[in-house]
Amino acid sequence: MSQAPLTSPSTPLPAAGAWRLLRPFLFLLEAERAHQLGLLAAAAWPAQLGARLWRGGADVAHAPTLAKRVMGLDFPNPLGIAAGVDKDAQAVTFWQTLGFGFVEVGTVTALRQPGNPRPRVFRLPRDGALINRMGFPNAGADVVATRIERLRQQGTLAVPLGINIGKSKVVPADAAAADYRRSFERLGELADFVVVNVSSPNTPGLRDLQSAEQVRAIVDAIQTPNQALAVPRPLLVKLAPDLADDAAVAAGRAALDAGCVGLVISNTTVDFSGVRGDTAGLSGGLSGRPLMPRSTALLGVLRQQLGPDAVLIGVGGVMDADSAAAKLAAGADLLQIYTGLVYGGPGLPRALLRGLLARQAA
Repeated sequence: MSQAPLTSPSTPLPAAGAWRLLRPFLFLLEAERAHQLGLLAAAAWPAQLGARLWRGGADVAHAPTLAKRVMGLDFPNPLGIAAGVDKDAQAVTFWQTLGFGFVEVGTVTALRQPGNPRPRVFRLPRDGALINRMGFPNAGADVVATRIERLRQQGTLAVPLGINIGKSKVVPADAAAADYRRSFERLGELADFVVVNVSSPNTPGLRDLQSAEQVRAIVDAIQTPNQALAVPRPLLVKLAPDLADDAAVAAGRAALDAGCVGLVISNTTVDFSGVRGDTAGLSGGLSGRPLMPRSTALLGVLRQQLGPDAVLIGVGGVMDADSAAAKLAAGADLLQIYTGLVYGGPGLPRALLRGLLARQAA
């Protein structure tokens, strides 16, 4: 029997043309406000409907040649949604409806925190970029855990779920390891994998935790409760693109030595050079197209230095199938997008997957 054509499911999601018409109106809103409205709409998507649409019908998101087994987990395709889009796990089933092969929520901190003062997200449309100085605003580990527990009980998760954890702002650096451990103790068993974020530029002192010594201490603290689980969860560390190559390799090796399976490369950058848009008075982390060259180069260095067994998730500047293919060629096992979704809209995930599938057939 011949296989049915790989198409998108019949859903009322905006097509590419509709998104081009809708986006200018959304871009009239302040960036974080537009994001919040989109997240509210996504959270209202019926969870059972999302699960049914994901599991049924021929769909590029289920193309057998795109499936990956990584970290002992089965990914229906290599494209995931990055941390930061859905910090509080409000719309997990909607993201899988869009075709994502996995979802990473967070960053979640042990303590609820409001983040930095607004405005704190800025668009640079000429560059296909965003600058954010969010500062980990989130409802805290207890609230997020309750939400994910409900999803697990409903059985609506059809793709692997990662949880990204970070340091609470009020916790001093010398207590960071214990704070990460507290988050893991509440969230770890609910995740399929856990990402340790030590690289956001928007929490004072956080990037100082990227030293080999600090990475090892934090991962060691998390491994104690992790190894007590019936099935220990794969751990990854997320690094900044602004690290020198040798510092990134040292941090990566420390993470692997402490029992992590790999790294997420990379977080946002504080280097605004080469950006055409006006960045006067802006601070924070730059994401999107300008991040692609450095994040991909660092990914390649780490693949070369850490070898074929380390799991590398490539994120930063993935805006289309060409940039996705470049990440894979540099050594990524899996991919993530965030800013690309802002500019490309809800049709981007399947468009990107179709592009990757076409490259396989070429």
